[in-house]
Amino acid sequence: MSPTLTAYVNGQFMPLDAATIHIEDRGFQFADGIYEVVACLDGHFLDLDAHLARLQRSCEAVQIPLPCSLDDMADLIQQTYERNPYSDAMVYVQITRGVAPRSHLPHHQLTPTLIITSRHLPQPSDEKVATGVKGITLQDIRWKHCEIKSIALLASVMGKQEAHARGADEAFWLNEQGHVLEGCSTNILAIIDGVLVTHPLDRQVLGGITRNMAIAVAKVHAMHVEERPWTLDEVGISEMMMSSTTNAVMPITTLNEKAVGDGKAGVQSLQIRRWMIEEMERLRAA
Repeated sequence: MSPTLTAYVNGQFMPLDAATIHIEDRGFQFADGIYEVVACLDGHFLDLDAHLARLQRSCEAVQIPLPCSLDDMADLIQQTYERNPYSDAMVYVQITRGVAPRSHLPHHQLTPTLIITSRHLPQPSDEKVATGVKGITLQDIRWKHCEIKSIALLASVMGKQEAHARGADEAFWLNEQGHVLEGCSTNILAIIDGVLVTHPLDRQVLGGITRNMAIAVAKVHAMHVEERPWTLDEVGISEMMMSSTTNAVMPITTLNEKAVGDGKAGVQSLQIRRWMIEEMERLRAA
């Protein structure tokens, strides 16, 4: 029997199966909204303040007013987590501009739509971590403000479909210069001549909270980190890895049907993952 799930929708908690929004909500009509997903480990949220700060930045960037204060948002996220059955959860927050007759330009100030849901936090198996993931690369077809966590994810859906069709786990975007940017739902990092390298944060890359954690733990353990553009043909690439809420860091062992390094989960990738898991376990035990 499936567990009973609870959602928060515009001021009310209700059974997820009964949760609805108006058909003229601009999130549905125009993908006019933003979102966040926060991991919670046994009641302890992972970098909640950083998620809320990014939520606020995204709202400001698209001129959607926050439906409530960040403190109230944190409380609603906590309540949504507590009303659902998962000890380890990912809590989704979605904010749209609101409901209005369909027109590209809204003609008056709207009341934003706020939806919060909670799902089980999936984690890769030990076997998957040991074998690593397969990836492909695609020419970037997304819009030019990827630093905004927009709900308009059709390009990423298409990328995921292409990856699946080609027997891969993830697709990674390349810009016109051939720089490796990020995945459809992940950030990507590489070990190049012993240095942890990832593309700098700009309009081509979302500042992943898990990406930030990977960089932070690497620096704490005296690993050299460079945030710079990089390409797949650079000499010295020995490992690649992807980061996300559900994966922490996962080694990439195959890219475009070619082995990355020796084709095995990289030693440094696995070490960074262990450091991150240790941090998460400290949070869980707090």
